[in-house]
Amino acid sequence: MSAPSDRIAHLEANDFPERAKTALGDETLRGALDHVTDLFATKRQAAIDTQPEWEAMRTRAAALKEEVLANWAENIETFVRNAEARGVLVHRAQDRDEACRILADIAEEHGAQTVVKSKSMVTEEVGLNAVLEARGMTPVETDLGEYIIQLAGELPSHIIAPAIHKPRGQIGELFEKELGEDYTDDVEALAGIARRVLRQAFLDADLGVTGVNFAMVDTGSLLLLENEGNIRMSSSLPKVHIALMGIEKLLPRLADLPLFLRLLPRSATGQDLSVYQTLFTGVKSEGEEGPEEVHLVLLDNGRTALLEDPLTRQSLGCIRCGACLNACPVYKQVGGHAYGSVYPGPIGAILTPQLAGIGRAKALPYASSL
Repeated sequence: MSAPSDRIAHLEANDFPERAKTALGDETLRGALDHVTDLFATKRQAAIDTQPEWEAMRTRAAALKEEVLANWAENIETFVRNAEARGVLVHRAQDRDEACRILADIAEEHGAQTVVKSKSMVTEEVGLNAVLEARGMTPVETDLGEYIIQLAGELPSHIIAPAIHKPRGQIGELFEKELGEDYTDDVEALAGIARRVLRQAFLDADLGVTGVNFAMVDTGSLLLLENEGNIRMSSSLPKVHIALMGIEKLLPRLADLPLFLRLLPRSATGQDLSVYQTLFTGVKSEGEEGPEEVHLVLLDNGRTALLEDPLTRQSLGCIRCGACLNACPVYKQVGGHAYGSVYPGPIGAILTPQLAGIGRAKALPYASSL
């Protein structure tokens, strides 16, 4: 399996002008981007056309995020107390190095060799795979798009569809080279190959790592959304489950969750609801299936400074639907890798300079057609 020497985000953001010029000359890339972003945008519009109260829902959701983030210090403490009361082992990480150390230490303590991972932008942000590999473990991305780019040794090109930039012919060549499979560009055959390989990884895994879509303050619950079932297997089959979560993922109450479940899938993929919604509230009870230990790592990595300012915390109210990428004329021409960050497109152009520092990402605010 190919792997880049450094998967940590925000290292090449200032190369945007040069990377953009290279991308503009790649007709295959532009064709793939044009097709998929238009498809996502069309499906999103069709989904929201069925919701006459759509704008009111968005306004309500924004108000709820502002409510919880404006008092984030108090809310995060309440959330931690409620999670720990239900048996979750909570850790705090000030930066990406500490987050990776905590996760890798837990894995080593349990003698983990194979670590299955669900799609998670925050694990990409901290460069977790490279750290696990350096400690002699094998991380396996189990989302199909993430698995493809892991084999290719690349970072995600899109928040929702990591391999949006790869036509199926390139994926067939990749599977032939990295997995020793006969070449095919048939979509079902390619998915079948990945399914067969990943099923064995789930069975072999000693530990599972996921991100978190939403965390409820009043119950200490975690919510993960997906369409493939790999998150559910990554979090329930191994004996140990570790969730890595940016501290901005809070919602005030469990009762607020249905609103966000109506908004996120429609904006992200044009679905009325994601195929799987997995809600964790503490560890399993006696007689239930699931991991024996649940760890939650809360990541700051620059977020505290943003949360303290009413203006900058707006960017942390983002629910990572990816719709802004599909509408952006710049992203649709150059793709995610040009941005030099795991957070590309309009949200990345705003968020990356704040998290990484303007000196390391000063080119990104100019990734605009205005």
